[in-house]
Amino acid sequence: MRIPCPYCGERDAHEFAYLGDATLTRPDPAAADAAERFHDYVYLRDNPAGAHEEWWYHANGCRQWLRVARDTRTHAISGAEPARRNVPAGDAA
Repeated sequence: MRIPCPYCGERDAHEFAYLGDATLTRPDPAAADAAERFHDYVYLRDNPAGAHEEWWYHANGCRQWLRVARDTRTHAISGAEPARRNVPAGDAA
């Protein structure tokens, strides 16, 4: 599998570390049912078949986080973009 790093160009997947699902939203710790929501967030995951967005870290390259669009059935990658483009305005450090 080859991942198109926006900084380094196309690279072998062995240069990257997979983090997981890029579509999850962290629960609000102040919510009344926060404990249940965090349990679900940490332990209950879907196993999608088809187009999916994932977090990947280019560990043996530019050391940047990427949001990669990949088909889980074929491993075909349709694109990758820097993760920092996906930070909501209020969450930027």
